[in-house]
Amino acid sequence: MTISPRGQKRSIRIANCSGAMSDEGAFMYKQCTEGPIDAVTGDYLAEVNIAANSQAYRAGTHPGWEPTAEEGLMLSLDVIAEKGIKVVINGGSLNPKGLAEKVHSTAVERGLDLKISYVTGDDFYDQVDSLLTPERHLAHFDSANHDVKLAKDTDDFLNDPNRVIVSANAYIGARGIVAALRADADIVICGRVADASPVIGLAMWWHGWSEKDYDFLAHSLLAGHLIECSGYATGANFADFDRYRPQEKLVDLGYPIAEISSDGTFVITKHETLNGIVNLDTARAQLLYELQGNLYLNSDVTADLANVEIKEIGKNRVEFSGVKGLPPPPTTKLAIFYVGGFQCEGMIVATGRNSTAKFDLLKLQITRALEILGTKDQLDILDFQEYAHAEPNPHDQKAGSSFMRLFAQAKTAAVAGSLGRALYKFGMQHFSGMHSTMDYRTFIPKQFLAYYPSLLPQSDITESAVIIGKNGEKDIVIPAGNISESISLSRDSYETSNPVDLATFGETVYTAMDEVVLGRSGDKGANVNIGLFVHEDDEWDWLRTYFTGDLMKRLVGDDWKDEYYLERVEFPHLKAVHFVIYGILGRGVSSSVLLDCLGKGFADYIRSKYVDVPKKFLARYEGKTILIE
Repeated sequence: MTISPRGQKRSIRIANCSGAMSDEGAFMYKQCTEGPIDAVTGDYLAEVNIAANSQAYRAGTHPGWEPTAEEGLMLSLDVIAEKGIKVVINGGSLNPKGLAEKVHSTAVERGLDLKISYVTGDDFYDQVDSLLTPERHLAHFDSANHDVKLAKDTDDFLNDPNRVIVSANAYIGARGIVAALRADADIVICGRVADASPVIGLAMWWHGWSEKDYDFLAHSLLAGHLIECSGYATGANFADFDRYRPQEKLVDLGYPIAEISSDGTFVITKHETLNGIVNLDTARAQLLYELQGNLYLNSDVTADLANVEIKEIGKNRVEFSGVKGLPPPPTTKLAIFYVGGFQCEGMIVATGRNSTAKFDLLKLQITRALEILGTKDQLDILDFQEYAHAEPNPHDQKAGSSFMRLFAQAKTAAVAGSLGRALYKFGMQHFSGMHSTMDYRTFIPKQFLAYYPSLLPQSDITESAVIIGKNGEKDIVIPAGNISESISLSRDSYETSNPVDLATFGETVYTAMDEVVLGRSGDKGANVNIGLFVHEDDEWDWLRTYFTGDLMKRLVGDDWKDEYYLERVEFPHLKAVHFVIYGILGRGVSSSVLLDCLGKGFADYIRSKYVDVPKKFLARYEGKTILIE
């Protein structure tokens, strides 16, 4: 067993304090003070974060880092120094150097003996134009799958001489983090590292792993994935929450902790003093969230999850093993954001049983008005989306109301804004009872950013750790090297290998599957992933047999389009079936026409669909509640 840098054989205990920029600084402080930990990580970046602030940062009106990351460090610096806690976060965003320097100066002011560092190598903004030449042709992230059809306008910007790129950041790995930690850095500020890289880097440093200890690295990759979304592993975004009592225990959650052993196997847990739950269901849900399929790609390692196993070993303690590691892919994702145009939207309300007829009239009016304005054919997207249909015999007016979302995108603000003008043009010819919010500012066009995830060779990345010099000394730059080997693999897609005769499950009831089947879904660029899982062995035989790719397409319903592509794999030890639907989110979250642009509601939509569920399964869960101790 590898001896850690502190001369111990024990696991490293890594707490996560953030899964998004909304997680306030208090969460870092709680993780540092509510129980023993060795390190704290924070994931403050979604795919659009960096892009959203890039123009303001380059104009000098934004610091470039995430304010909640700064807040957490300022609250926690004293206890970090007192307890010797290591910190690795990606909250540096566009300007990790600036945040590191601010933390350094604050530590000096407070008399704290802390070595501060930051990682470079992810920002390709100044180089991106030279990379987007026809000779280089940075391929789209999904281009290797020839069955995938990219959404309309996805790569038009490549040939646009007037394009405005606002950010280009590569998902770098853990090498810079490890270099900083091996130079005794206490706090490592990163920009766009891959989400799990802070955890991988801390585990590599603690246990002395090499870059080729792939099985160990793959486990730490999964550990990072499990804790990177903060509350998602401790009871948030959890499909079965309504069975748990008391509900107050699911408010103000404690965030997860990964205890990673020297062989990579790990336990997910939390501070016992804080609210929340860690059990097989919350663990499986987060494991299945935003997966790419059976192979999980990272800049440092490829994790084969086909045989991953989980086991509940105590209260709020779930153990993971069985992950196989392989070399990393030769490429990583370069997230390019550019000005895609302008969009506007608004919500219109209809009351009564005939809302569909009312909305049909509205669509005719708006279409005709756009024709008169001369902008109908200039709109890139014009979409009418109906939501929340009125209940029959409603108990109040809210229950008797339906909503339509109007959405438009265009290259110019004037054309996009014509949606609002079209609504106004026939404003006094509206259907009976039409109403809306009195604030029509949503119809004012706003610039939107489009997303192009490209494949960048890892050999193009020059990654370094920078240690800020103390007492006026020069900063120390430590080159972090590059991957020494790589492998290109294709993900599997298959139906179950040994289906069971569905008749053996007995009488069925045509009802919503959510009484028996749990799930989690999320976005991966233009794609949505969904994992569905059950509890018992017979339920698993039914799920893997019944839930085919064709069934998933039917359940997607009218949202399914022939240009989408579907992958299906199984995780037998999780009793889970996993799907990726390529293309359903358009060009991705920042420009998707969908209200659920992050795909978070997709699992609950599918789980609400009616299927033939064995009656004996339903009986197991009828009226079931679970006590949170």
